[in-house]
Amino acid sequence: MLLLLMAMPALAQQAETTEGGTASDTVAYSTLADLLENDATRQHLIEQLRTLASDGSVPAIEAPGVIAAQEASAPDPAETSLARRLAETTSEIASGLGHQFTALVEALGSLVTSASTDAGPRISMAEITDAALNLAMVIIATFVTFMILRSLARPLFSRVSHWSQHSSGRSPLLRVIAAVAFAALIDVIVVALAYVGGNLIATFLIGETGELSTRASLFLNAFLIIELIKAAIRMLFSSRYEGLRLLPASTQEAAHWNRWLATLTGFVGYGMLVVVPIINFYLSPALGRGIGLIIMLLAFAYATVFVLKNRLKLRHALEARAAKASMGASRVALTLLAKTWHWLAIAYFLIVLLLSIVRPEDALPSVMLATLQTLIIVGIGLLLSGVLTQLIGKRIMLSDDLRRKLPKLEVRLNAYIPTFLKVIRAIILITVVLLVLNAWGVFDLAAWYATDAGAGTVSKLIDVIIILVIAAALWIALASLIEHRLSPETGTGEPSARAKTLLSLFRNALAIALITMTGMIVLAEIGINIGPLIAGAGVLGLAIGFGAQKLVQDIITGIFIQVENAMNTGDVVSVGGITGTAERLSIRSVGIRDLSGTYHIVPFSSVDTVSNYMREFGNHVGEYGIAYRENIDHAIEHLQAAFEELKASEEHGNKILAPLTVAGVTALADSSVNIRVIIKTTPGDQWGVGRAYNRLVKMHFDAAGIEIPFPHTTLYFGENKDGTAPPAHLRLAEDRRQAVETQPERPDDTSGTETYRASDPSHRKPDADDIDDPQAR
Repeated sequence: MLLLLMAMPALAQQAETTEGGTASDTVAYSTLADLLENDATRQHLIEQLRTLASDGSVPAIEAPGVIAAQEASAPDPAETSLARRLAETTSEIASGLGHQFTALVEALGSLVTSASTDAGPRISMAEITDAALNLAMVIIATFVTFMILRSLARPLFSRVSHWSQHSSGRSPLLRVIAAVAFAALIDVIVVALAYVGGNLIATFLIGETGELSTRASLFLNAFLIIELIKAAIRMLFSSRYEGLRLLPASTQEAAHWNRWLATLTGFVGYGMLVVVPIINFYLSPALGRGIGLIIMLLAFAYATVFVLKNRLKLRHALEARAAKASMGASRVALTLLAKTWHWLAIAYFLIVLLLSIVRPEDALPSVMLATLQTLIIVGIGLLLSGVLTQLIGKRIMLSDDLRRKLPKLEVRLNAYIPTFLKVIRAIILITVVLLVLNAWGVFDLAAWYATDAGAGTVSKLIDVIIILVIAAALWIALASLIEHRLSPETGTGEPSARAKTLLSLFRNALAIALITMTGMIVLAEIGINIGPLIAGAGVLGLAIGFGAQKLVQDIITGIFIQVENAMNTGDVVSVGGITGTAERLSIRSVGIRDLSGTYHIVPFSSVDTVSNYMREFGNHVGEYGIAYRENIDHAIEHLQAAFEELKASEEHGNKILAPLTVAGVTALADSSVNIRVIIKTTPGDQWGVGRAYNRLVKMHFDAAGIEIPFPHTTLYFGENKDGTAPPAHLRLAEDRRQAVETQPERPDDTSGTETYRASDPSHRKPDADDIDDPQAR
């Protein structure tokens, strides 16, 4: 509000005087009033009007009905072709350029003629000198006031810059943004105070006391606008204070670009807002327009030469910046900008020049206003994008306790939040582009938003973002709750295998349901009718159901297996003829790792029986054979002693759930008497307990001398007719070994791979009498 009050004199001159009037009308009326106030200029104006009336060169004023008819008969611009509009615009620019040069030459000629014939306006040199001195004093006083205020604010700028560079505890980018914003506020206050001081000096100390001349008002308004633009430039290129510089550039480069932009802004601004209006007032409007055209041509040439001179330097800097970018979109954008920035800059200066030719009255104010709006919009967009980019690059760190209870929450947050910030950054980029186009009149953002399509698009975009955010938050919350239940460190202890299996399946089903529902809601929100989509999905599901009966059977069987708690992850099961540990359970199949390490995937449709070895308890069933001559009761006592020793061990004692069960003698086998015992253990420990018990049984039987027999075989050699048994030819193993060692090898045996012993009939090499084939003999 304070800035608006200080800028009120400048804004008052641009206000509309009547309904439907424009700023140019107000300037024209003000100029006419100034002419009529001066006796010499009033008399000269009367003489010019009478001369024009006598020559008949004044165009007749057409009746309103004729003007309306002409406007009605004019072609609609929307109906004309693009080529025709382009040709008309080019013709208008060329004719305007030629007209302004012609008017400039005529104005200069009329000035020379008026000076030689004394027919010019009767304005004394004393008045011109006095007006020039007053304006010079206002300019000097205003700039001196501005420089004094700037020098007083320099220590504050230095402190803010030092805080931005060396302070800790905050993000560096946020510190720079806060420091630049504070410095910009101070800069604006300094410009406003200098503007107010110049108004006070021009009103009460220079010229007529209590009256602000038009010349001083023109300069002060131009000073306010130009210095505000320079303040915006200093936000980007602060040449003296490195901590107040938004763009990453060295001090020398920042001073180079700041000096060029300030020179160009001051030359065009003061020339078009001060020099041209004064020439229009004191000399000739045609001469003022010509001088304005020369100023714009010189500014265009100066700007173009500077841009082309620094084209490669800035291109290399942007390419180096693109090489350091961590995101693909930023890298592509910077690379494209590096290759085309000089064309964009030249196109901007060319548009300003063409607007000054086509619309010399209001071209510069509109261009400066659009430029200022563009700088502000782009600056704010860059700041927001920079903050979001820095936030995207940061990793969210949770506390150790929360990370222990919810191990996957940090991973999800680091996946979803950067993605959401990237979407917001893209929306900011689109908004910046639309606002810049709106500032230059290419796109009317307010009119588009006022339409149903514009308001509906914005509303749908906001609704879709809210829906996606709610769905992501719901998934994170429910998934974290499931992980909290599955974590053994949350206070509820180790969850059961059934809880692990069911909660894991529920989490997968929840993800599928959320994705499906969110997709359908988003499609419905953006205007797509999901009724046919649902019907088509139903028909497709029916067709898939008929064509994939095995899949349907897998799913249905899997559901019943889970409902009946037939198996859980980690159980040792026999499924489909495969025995092993169930490592993965889904709604369709089970993954089993067998003892050899092979991983099997068994679909539930092929499962007839599920054998689970991990339910409530396990049994080690052992059968131990003793010789027929051993005492059975004595052997059972040692089996019991082995069990007591097993029960007393630290490793296996806590796994035994009941006393030893002796089932008794199960079989009188060929070589042994078999005794069965049963040991009840915790589920899954029956195999380890059984191995340990077998070891102890062997040790106890050996200590007691109880034989665990080998298989016995009875050989029958038959008997003679007289009832006597034939002799059995026996040879001791030691005698046989010595006979084999002393037997020489046959000379014809050259293979080196087989030796035949004559003393061993089983190793005798067949001779010719053993071969039936005559040719072989």
